[in-house]
Amino acid sequence: MRVLLIDDHALFRCGLQELLERRGIQVIAAVGDGETGLRRIAETAPDVVLLDMRMPGLDGLQLLRQLRALYPGMPIAMLTTSADERDVIDSLQSGAQGYLLKDMEPDTLIAALDEIVQGRTVVAPELAIVLARAVQGEVTGTTPTDRIADLTPREHEILCHLAEGQSNKAIARRLNISDGTVKLHVKSILRKLEVHSRVEAAVIAVERGLCERGALRDGG
Repeated sequence: MRVLLIDDHALFRCGLQELLERRGIQVIAAVGDGETGLRRIAETAPDVVLLDMRMPGLDGLQLLRQLRALYPGMPIAMLTTSADERDVIDSLQSGAQGYLLKDMEPDTLIAALDEIVQGRTVVAPELAIVLARAVQGEVTGTTPTDRIADLTPREHEILCHLAEGQSNKAIARRLNISDGTVKLHVKSILRKLEVHSRVEAAVIAVERGLCERGALRDGG
């Protein structure tokens, strides 16, 4: 995977580049402004662009729109500290295939990049509720009730933890089961709900009001 990173914070940029490279991901350029980013993208044709939201001069959204016009099929993901609903909506509507947060666990970030390169849209799990508000009624009705009824009690419990934005590791600790068991349950949940990502599953849970906070506390 060949990644191009655009972020005006030098320490974060250098730290992320080192982290990605240690995991076998090639960072073909790591630049601090949008104009330089435009030039380097034209020169290098990366597999995926990671783009900061807030930058001086050409900001992330402006750059995203320019890139989408120039390269309609290029995978581009926002990588930001902003969990603001408006930023999420604007980014996705402007063509971002990912909206990721800078405090994500490294393994979660790498997995998200893999998904994005494969053509899927990925939103940080913590933003599932924000995404559900953004799409409002669009998801409601897309998944028949009988699919939800197919979930086992344990799968329903894990779905509710997904809706809270918890990682597999966090769910495993909470339920005192292994990471691998959680992963198997998540795969089963996605198959039964006929969705492709844990974010989509979480949105369904939020939209349909499947999870009461009290139930989560009682179960764990």
